[in-house]
Amino acid sequence: MPSVRDIRRRIRSVENTGKVTNAMSLIAASKMRRAQQAVVEGRPYAEKIHDVIAELAAQPAGDDETPHPLLQVRPVNRVGMVVVTPDRGLAGGMHATINRRVAQFILDSPQPVRSIVVGRKGRDFLVRYTEGVQAVFTDIGDRISLADTTAISGLVIDDYAAGEVDEVYLAYMRFVSTVQQEPALERILPVEPAELEGAQRVGYIYEPDAATVLSALLPQFVEMQVYHAMLESIASEQSARMVAMRNATDNANQLASDLTLVMNKLRQDSITNELLDLVGGQISLEG
Repeated sequence: MPSVRDIRRRIRSVENTGKVTNAMSLIAASKMRRAQQAVVEGRPYAEKIHDVIAELAAQPAGDDETPHPLLQVRPVNRVGMVVVTPDRGLAGGMHATINRRVAQFILDSPQPVRSIVVGRKGRDFLVRYTEGVQAVFTDIGDRISLADTTAISGLVIDDYAAGEVDEVYLAYMRFVSTVQQEPALERILPVEPAELEGAQRVGYIYEPDAATVLSALLPQFVEMQVYHAMLESIASEQSARMVAMRNATDNANQLASDLTLVMNKLRQDSITNELLDLVGGQISLEG
């Protein structure tokens, strides 16, 4: 049975752990507000550019127009995937959830999958359990700009335009609320055409020409999809970490309280035993 000293030492250790987790929860909360604001502000533009590209893909092409390489639909022989995960742990089951979703997609895919991995958690999982990891990006940080993701989106664009992959999917954690994040797996290339009515399929006249306009717009669309997925992942990570560290702090406080009760009970038993020894000795002397 542990002694009072052992329990006191354990209480001190648990309290120190609770202080650390509480500090981590406060840091994650401050980062979470900024990340949530970035996601909310970026969603309208990301959704609008997706709608515009989907409508362009649904419009009939002219007889003398060649479809842009990023709009070409080919038989699927190889699939590309961008996997966005955190660099650090201590975020509950977030990284395990997205890794399971990605692994299930790879197992179910009849074609081989090439992966571009963002974050250490996804890298460690995919390098260990799967094949076809093409590139890894880590240490990007939690305050990113569009320029920080251009290398990733540029690799996606080059692979699809060169015919290295015939489909590209984007896997990340979508931010729903502070206590809810869900894994998302979306196809970004080729662009899924919008469902248009007959009157809406009128075609467009491009100035200066279709190739110039789409060459500027389509890469920007891919860049925005990758950038927004990383914003969603950062907001989800900070939210999950804040909740996990807050729960850890509550558990540490509860454990310290329970250990204090055990320690007080042991001290009470020890004092009672000492009093009984004193009383017994006094009775023996008097007898």
